[in-house]
Amino acid sequence: MSDDFMLDTDDLERRMDGAISSLRTEFASLRTGRASASMLEPIMVDAYGSKTPINQVGTVNVPEPRMVTINVWDKGLVGKVEKAIRESGLGINPQLNGTIIMLPIPELNEERRTQLTKVAGQYAEHARVSIRNIRRDGMDQIKKAKADGMSEDDQKVWEGEVQDFTNRFIALIDEQLDTKQAEIMQV
Repeated sequence: MSDDFMLDTDDLERRMDGAISSLRTEFASLRTGRASASMLEPIMVDAYGSKTPINQVGTVNVPEPRMVTINVWDKGLVGKVEKAIRESGLGINPQLNGTIIMLPIPELNEERRTQLTKVAGQYAEHARVSIRNIRRDGMDQIKKAKADGMSEDDQKVWEGEVQDFTNRFIALIDEQLDTKQAEIMQV
C-alpha cells in the first residue's frame, strides 16, 4: 500500500518555477535608471470601461537608453494613459506629443537606489515564502503517506528530495536578488 506513493515532483517544480517567473516579472518592473518597456507592465489604464494593460492601448518603444515612448492608438485615451503613468508611482513625468507619450527616465539618486534595493529584497522574500509554502505542501503529502503506512526510510528519501528542490530554488532567488540589487546600485 505504501509502496504505491509517488510524490508529484513535476508539480512541485512547476509551482516553484511559477514563483521564480513571478519574481522575474516583479524585478522587471523595478526601474534601474535605464529605459525598459517591461517597467510599464504593471500599469493598468482605465480604458473602455475596464482596467487594461498599457501595452494593449498603444505601442511601447524604447528609442533611447533613457526614453520610453508610447504611441497611443486611440486619441481619446491619451489623457487616461498619461494619468495612469503619473499615478503609478514610477516617478516618471510623461510628456505629450500628439498621440505619443514620451517618458524620459531620470537618473536615480542614491536614496532612491537604496529604496529600490529594499523593494527588490521584499519581492525576493515573497518568492521565498511561496517556495516554502510549496515545500510545506510536499511535506504534508509525505506525512499523509507516512500515516497510510509508508516506511520511515521512504519518508526520509522523499523529504530529502523536497528539501533539495527547496534549496535549489531559494538559491536561485538569492542569486537573482543579488544580480538585481547590483544592477540597481550601478551608476
